[in-house]
Amino acid sequence: MKHTTIGLDIAKRVFQVHSVNQQTGEVVRRQLKRAEMLEYFTQLPAALVVMESCGTAQWWARELKKLGHEVKLIAPQFVRPFVKTNKNDAADAQAIWTAAQQPEMRFVAVKTPEQQAVLALHSIRQRLMKNRTAYVNQLHGLMAEFGVCLPRGWRGMLPKAVAALAEGSSPIPGVLRAELQRQIASWKRQEVECERIAAIPGVGLLTATAAVATIGDARTFKSGRQFAAYLGLVPRQSGTGGRVQLLGISKRGDVYLRTLLIHGARGVLSRMRPEAKDTWLGKLARRRPNNVAIVALANKMARQIWALMAHQRIYQPNYAVAATATVA
Repeated sequence: MKHTTIGLDIAKRVFQVHSVNQQTGEVVRRQLKRAEMLEYFTQLPAALVVMESCGTAQWWARELKKLGHEVKLIAPQFVRPFVKTNKNDAADAQAIWTAAQQPEMRFVAVKTPEQQAVLALHSIRQRLMKNRTAYVNQLHGLMAEFGVCLPRGWRGMLPKAVAALAEGSSPIPGVLRAELQRQIASWKRQEVECERIAAIPGVGLLTATAAVATIGDARTFKSGRQFAAYLGLVPRQSGTGGRVQLLGISKRGDVYLRTLLIHGARGVLSRMRPEAKDTWLGKLARRRPNNVAIVALANKMARQIWALMAHQRIYQPNYAVAATATVA
């Protein structure tokens, strides 16, 4: 029997439910307070509950699954076109319900608490890095006011800044990053999937842990191309009258993971050996601009990550050649 679909708009304190009775066609709209949420869904028969993938959605999804409901999350940009008139809680819940009925709708995986914790570590680390850059730039300016010119790069700059200041009066803020990286490294050693993914050239500690935590269940994506599209690594399309023009990458989806993959691809291309000039990447780099080759490699890395996770495989550098030889 097909479960009833419930569109649920979540917030901090007020929640909106939208559903349609399958027998009578009656539209059910109900506003719930936070304290009423779990009690209300406990009394309902098993249903398909659909929410926007936003703040606290992962926690609510796990709680509702414990009550026997099936839960799916939709990216907010896929819900927005179905808001009919003015935006309010009831209209948002109805738009979520309508979006869930679309046959080709793509959903976001429900993550485990451990996966969310790793993503939180990455978010904290990224914020600390931005703060570090801001502090270092400020220190450069302050020291320049006293005629002290510091070198570029915080590793070389900090020792010279400390030496240039009077002892006991150093205004340099502490650089906080060692503890977070140790925690991420510990989680990586415990995750078999991270170890497999880290074997891909250009995929290091941060990319592997962020990819596993972001993807969750790889089967959420039908193919590696769909995962690459989710990361915004595929071209935007513009066309009419049967003519389609490919533009730059869409830059949709997860900005952080896309950035890590592009940085990793840039490192692979910069360290490419002379004997690799006749490979796919070497030929592409010769005939196309450098950034195009970097993004193409990042796209390929994303597909490889999906393939290893979806099919539980180990990375093989010459997998395509080996597969062809096996078939022959």
